[in-house]
Amino acid sequence: MAEPIRIIVNDWTSQKILANIAEQIFIRLGYEVELITVTVDEQWFLLKTNRADLQLEVWQGTMEDKFNQLHRSGKIVDLGEYSVKTREDWWYPLYVKEMCPGLPNWHALRACADLFKRAGSRGKGVYVAGPWEKPDRARIKALDLNFIVKQVDEGEEIWQELKYAIEKQHAILVFNWTPNWVGAVYPGEFVEFPQYAKECEEDSSWGVNSELVYDCGNPRSGWLKKVSSRRFAERFPCLAGGVKRFDLTNEEIETLSAQVDVHGRTVKQAALDWVKTNKLLWEEIFSTCEPQLN
Repeated sequence: MAEPIRIIVNDWTSQKILANIAEQIFIRLGYEVELITVTVDEQWFLLKTNRADLQLEVWQGTMEDKFNQLHRSGKIVDLGEYSVKTREDWWYPLYVKEMCPGLPNWHALRACADLFKRAGSRGKGVYVAGPWEKPDRARIKALDLNFIVKQVDEGEEIWQELKYAIEKQHAILVFNWTPNWVGAVYPGEFVEFPQYAKECEEDSSWGVNSELVYDCGNPRSGWLKKVSSRRFAERFPCLAGGVKRFDLTNEEIETLSAQVDVHGRTVKQAALDWVKTNKLLWEEIFSTCEPQLN
C-alpha cells in the first residue's frame, strides 16, 4: 500500500481549514491522505525527515528563522507565497485607546501599564501571548515596559480572554494576527512598536536601545508560505506544482476563519464547502495530476 500524503495540522483555525481543504482535494484526486496534528515546533523535524509532507500556512512573523535555516540547507521545499500580507503583534480592542491616550504608539504603554494589571501580576501589566515562540519577554526588557507575559497553552484561549475582557470593557493586550476573523468582529489596532529590521534581532547597538536586541516590533507586511518535505516534491511533482499555484487573499482567509470562529461551523464543514464551491478552480489547478479526477 502506498504511503499517504501527510498534511500538518497546527492549532489555529485558518491553518486547520487549509489542511482540510488540501486533504479533500487530494482525496478527490485519488490519493491517500493523512492529517497529522502537531505543534509549530514539532513540525520542522517531521518535515525535514520526510515524516510529514505539507504545511500550508507558514508565517514569516513566527516561523521565518526555522524556515530559512531548513530551506537554505535543502531540507524543506518552498512552494511559494499566498497573495497575502501578514502581521502578528500586540493588539488591543479599539475602546482601550480611549483609556490609554497615545496608543497605538508603544510609548503609551509605559504610562498606561497599570491599566493592564491583574491579580498576581506583581503590579505589572499583562500581555496575553499565544503558545508560539515569540521574543516578547526580550522586547519588554529592551523597551523598558512594565509588563509580564501570560503565555496560554492553546490559541483558542486568547479569544476566550479577549471575549471576556470585551464583555467587561476591561483593558487587554493580546497576541493577534492578520489575516484572521478577529478584526472583522472586534474593532482594534496593533501596537506600533519601532519598525522591524533584521538588525533588531542581531545587533544590540541598532535601534532605540543600544545595549539590547529585540527593541522593535514584528514585520508589518510579512509573507505567508506553503512548504513541503523533499519527499513530497520529488514523488508528487504535479501536486507540488498545483500547491504552488494555489492562492488565497487576506479576505478569503478571514472569511474561511469566520465560518468556524464566528458562525460555529466545524473545520471540516468549512473545508468541504470551499472544495464544493471552488470545484472548477482546483480542478483546473490539479487537472494534470495522476491519479485522474474521479
